Amino acid sequence: MGIMMIMPLFNLIIYVVAAIAIVILGIAIIIYNVLVALRNNVRKAWANIDVLLEKRHDLISRLVDVVKGYEKYERTVLVQVTAMRTEWMQIQNVPDVKAKMKTSNQISQALKSLFADVENYPDLKADRTFLELQQAITEMENQIADRREFYNDTVNTYNIKIQIFPFVLFSSLLEYKPLPFFQPPAGSTDKINVIL
Repeated sequence: MGIMMIMPLFNLIIYVVAAIAIVILGIAIIIYNVLVALRNNVRKAWANIDVLLEKRHDLISRLVDVVKGYEKYERTVLVQVTAMRTEWMQIQNVPDVKAKMKTSNQISQALKSLFADVENYPDLKADRTFLELQQAITEMENQIADRREFYNDTVNTYNIKIQIFPFVLFSSLLEYKPLPFFQPPAGSTDKINVIL
C-alpha cells in the first residue's frame, strides 16, 4: 500500500518538474528571440544610414566634377571636396561602425565648411548644377540626421534590454555588448543666436 501511494506522488512530481522545465525553456526561447530581433533591428537601422552615406558619397563625387570646372579659381574648394571623397572611399568597406560614424561626422563638418566657403567664389556659387548638388546634399544630410535619430532610438532599446534582468543573463552568454550611439557632428548642436 505504501508503494501505491508513492507512485502517484512521484508521477505528480515528474509532471510538475516537466511543466516547470517547459515554462523555463519557453521563457528562454522568448528572451533569445527578443534579443536577436533587437540586434537585427539595430543592424537594419545602420544599413539604412549606410545607404544614405553611399548616396551622399555619390553626390560628393558629382560635386568634385562640378568644382573641377572652376579649378583655376576655386582650388581650395576642390581640395576639400576631393579629400572628403577620398576619406569615404577608404572607410567605405570597413565593417567598423564607429569608424564610419566618425568619418561621416567629419564629412558633414567639411560639407558645412565647404558650403560656407563657396560664398567667396561667386562663379561657383552661381552655377546651377552646383546649387542643385548643394540642395541635394543638404537634403541628404537632413535624411541622415532623421535616420540617426531612429538608429539611436533602436540602439537605446537594445542597450537597455541587454542590461536588464532576465535578458542580461542571456546577453552575457551570447556576448551581446552595448552598441555606440551615432552622435551628431561636433558643432551641429551649438546654440544659434537670433537677433531680431
